[in-house]
Amino acid sequence: MSIPLSPRTSPLPADDWRICVAPMMDWTDRHCRYFHRLLSPHARLYTEMVTSAALVRGRQLRLLEHSQQEHPVALQLGGSDPHELAQAARFGAAAGYDEINLNVGCPSDRVQSGRFGACLMREPALVGDCVKAMRDAVSVPVTVKCRIGVDDQDDYAGLQHFTETMLEAGVGVLVVHARKAWLQGLSPKENREIPPLDYERVYRLKREFPGLVVVINGGVTTVEQVRAHLAQLDGVMLGRAAYHDPYLLAQVEAALYDEPLPQRDEVLRHLRPYVEAELARGTAFKHISRHLLGLYQGEPGARAFRRTLSEGAHLPGAGWALLEQALAPCSVAA
Repeated sequence: MSIPLSPRTSPLPADDWRICVAPMMDWTDRHCRYFHRLLSPHARLYTEMVTSAALVRGRQLRLLEHSQQEHPVALQLGGSDPHELAQAARFGAAAGYDEINLNVGCPSDRVQSGRFGACLMREPALVGDCVKAMRDAVSVPVTVKCRIGVDDQDDYAGLQHFTETMLEAGVGVLVVHARKAWLQGLSPKENREIPPLDYERVYRLKREFPGLVVVINGGVTTVEQVRAHLAQLDGVMLGRAAYHDPYLLAQVEAALYDEPLPQRDEVLRHLRPYVEAELARGTAFKHISRHLLGLYQGEPGARAFRRTLSEGAHLPGAGWALLEQALAPCSVAA
């Protein structure tokens, strides 16, 4: 699909990891990513995790759909079979993704039962084999997203050994969620909140491996925090904050790249061609509008904006007119 983006769009450096939006299950689908691209021309976007089995055995290549305007965009894969991951990486590269990222950080029971995600922190040699197989299969960067530790493996030495193994496998970019994962006893939600953040451990990693591009993830919610991390690291990956308050992406973009800060309604109006094209191909409006709910977070009219979209998006015929209706209280407040 080719839909014109905002005039704010600028050239996207392929090797820039300064600002990234995390892969988030059930959230960072193609509609979400298109919206985030309007807010941030430079952010590196990531898909939801796609299992290698779904692509190779299930042949669900529809999971690779994305628009050309999303670039740079990375495909995140989950799996632990080197041969299968290599084939899945080939599919991703053929579909046009700029990067293939291996998930070594998800703590959910479902992921553990498939022997991938955070449990692979205990098997760095296997992860290295997976990375080597993927790198041999594709020419785009193969990166890894991990935790600082898992369960009782909670010291710097474990992260150091994992990193050394990744470097030996040819990894040039490591995204580190600065919390360890408890695989037993905590839910995925609790694993995003309860284990304490240890930013210093990630900083130390960068000091000891200066040639490695290190991107930090976890607990970043403000432009000031982004700036502070970038003083010591190569990149920052925003997660839930960028989803629940997406205007944060525009604010970070303006701060880091000297881009003008757009008005929120301006962003939505640039989204209109995409919305109308998707409706024409049969996409339900609710699948797009759910990603917009936080755009006016903290602003006058935000509650009415969310309520109008939430209550009307599932109704037959919902489309751009509903978005205009939702915008009305925000325009009055402005």
